[in-house]
Amino acid sequence: MNEALIRYFPCVDYAPCWQAMRDFTDARSPDSRDELWVLEHPPVFTLGQAGKPEHVLNAGDIPVVKTDRGGQVTYHGPGQTVIYLMLDIKRLGLGSRGMVSAIEDSIIAFLADQGIEAASRDDAPGVYVEGAKIASLGLRIRRGATYHGLAINRDMDLAPWQRINPCGHVGQPMTTLEAQGIHLPRENMEQQLVTVLAKRLGLTPRTAPAPDWYNGDNSIPTD
Repeated sequence: MNEALIRYFPCVDYAPCWQAMRDFTDARSPDSRDELWVLEHPPVFTLGQAGKPEHVLNAGDIPVVKTDRGGQVTYHGPGQTVIYLMLDIKRLGLGSRGMVSAIEDSIIAFLADQGIEAASRDDAPGVYVEGAKIASLGLRIRRGATYHGLAINRDMDLAPWQRINPCGHVGQPMTTLEAQGIHLPRENMEQQLVTVLAKRLGLTPRTAPAPDWYNGDNSIPTD
């Protein structure tokens, strides 16, 4: 199995994290180890490469960042775990569709372990519980490697989702682990999901410290 470094962060601003993903992908060689970055972002809307601005209905005080992943518009914020996947998919023997399926299947398997029945959809990437979206995903593949990844809603405020058409779908209902009766501590939940994800992708996970580009926890104020 391929070893992958797992890096956990409390909270990271979107822009420097995105730049770090691109830098990592540009610098990697066929011998570079894969990495998963597990984190939260402060509130931000991100618009995919072919995203339509009209799907942002009322951003208000939440910034909108035009990014280079696939998909339309999504929201990141406190109470949501984001896992960025810097993977050599050629080495893993996966194509783009296989990669998407592996991510979705991992989330579905994690939820099944918690007693929650979930499913993917052919017409809209992500994972759904009774029609409500609990996890989103969007990837970029460059130089035979992926970056960006998945986001799963733990116990987040869902109000900002009403300011957009989530992933370009008008009126798409959203849900959270908490709303489904899952009350795992963040650290436990993230470790469990990473374990399932790594197994599905054929990776041996090894926890590693934060990289040099990370200069603080960017903690969200809790006044």
